[in-house]
Amino acid sequence: MKVLMFGWELPPYNSGGLGTACLGLTKAMATQNVEVTFVVPYKVDVHLPHMKVIFAGMPVKIKGVKSLLYPYVTKEGYYSALSREKSPFYGCDLMAEVRRYSMLAAEIALSEDFDVIHAHDWLSFGAGIEAKKVSGKPLVVHVHATEFDRSCDHINQEIYNLEKQGMEAADKIIAVSQFTKSTIVNHYGISPDKIEVVWNGINADEFRHEDGENAVSVLKKGGYKIVLFVGRITMQKGPDYFLLAAKKVLQFNPKVYFVIVGSGDMEQQIMQQAAFLGISDKVVFPGFLRGEELNQVYRAADLFVLPSVSEPFGITPLESIVNGTPALVSYQSGVAEALKHALKVDFWDTDEMANKILAVLDNPSLIQTLQNNGHEEIKNFTWHSAASKCLNIYQRLFKRH
Repeated sequence: MKVLMFGWELPPYNSGGLGTACLGLTKAMATQNVEVTFVVPYKVDVHLPHMKVIFAGMPVKIKGVKSLLYPYVTKEGYYSALSREKSPFYGCDLMAEVRRYSMLAAEIALSEDFDVIHAHDWLSFGAGIEAKKVSGKPLVVHVHATEFDRSCDHINQEIYNLEKQGMEAADKIIAVSQFTKSTIVNHYGISPDKIEVVWNGINADEFRHEDGENAVSVLKKGGYKIVLFVGRITMQKGPDYFLLAAKKVLQFNPKVYFVIVGSGDMEQQIMQQAAFLGISDKVVFPGFLRGEELNQVYRAADLFVLPSVSEPFGITPLESIVNGTPALVSYQSGVAEALKHALKVDFWDTDEMANKILAVLDNPSLIQTLQNNGHEEIKNFTWHSAASKCLNIYQRLFKRH
């Protein structure tokens, strides 16, 4: 089976979980005799032995022109990037640049050999549609997040329209959770029969368990507990609710540090909120971390918290559990439906969030129970399983086609 796949990003040039998911999924596909040609809209120094990577800007024979599309780009972010470029070949706005990517995708589709098209999230849906038009091959769109998740219901109508167009044009839709499937059905008017749920996974054998000293682990030497947040610092991820719960925890247990790993458009706001709440001395911002540096922070923590307002799935709790740290996740996340051995809370209920954080920090036996059960449960979440489900979808579409 040969797949032409369109995405936003690939590690190590990723700013979120989408790139991690694409890498894990394609690696597992390669072990199941799936040949993936992966297309991203911009040139990066990525060399992956398990698949062919194409940069959509490369067919344009204009020296120095690259795509300005990047993961989680906003209309304002695109205008900012455009203002720094002198070339006349960029789209005048974000949607024009998305259309330019789509046209380049059509050129790529005419020159590549493939059986199925697979497009990840809204920036890639137009590319998938154009590839389908020129090739006649079936299209799978993979919804990792919707505009309702990213904007918390303050939707950008243009992005919503592009998402809906991609879902309607698709022969099959993959949703990362039942939570996301419900959003697609209720907000986009798509038949549930067209949608299949494929949970994200994790390659547990890729995580080493070697303790190393870092800035976070040093804090524990003074007898402090560590509560961890990892993710983009945006409204969707709920870092403001995390701080409200932190304030309440510190009123009962002052020997706790709250570590916020990541970056995003709310970063300054969250720093200011910590100061306003009077807890800035107990909140640490190490910035965006990846790889073993991030894994060491997971292992140093006593509890990981995912307080997302709307989270289609959420890979970070899996990363935390595989590193031996229990997780507390919001009911408003897809991973909450998947994990049985994690604590759960409504994102807005900061009293209950604080209560459960305190319960874990004050109860070593609860930590041990969550660690032991989580260690066994995490074996069920593999990219191999996710890839097998995707391959089954491809094969059915290919036979029908």
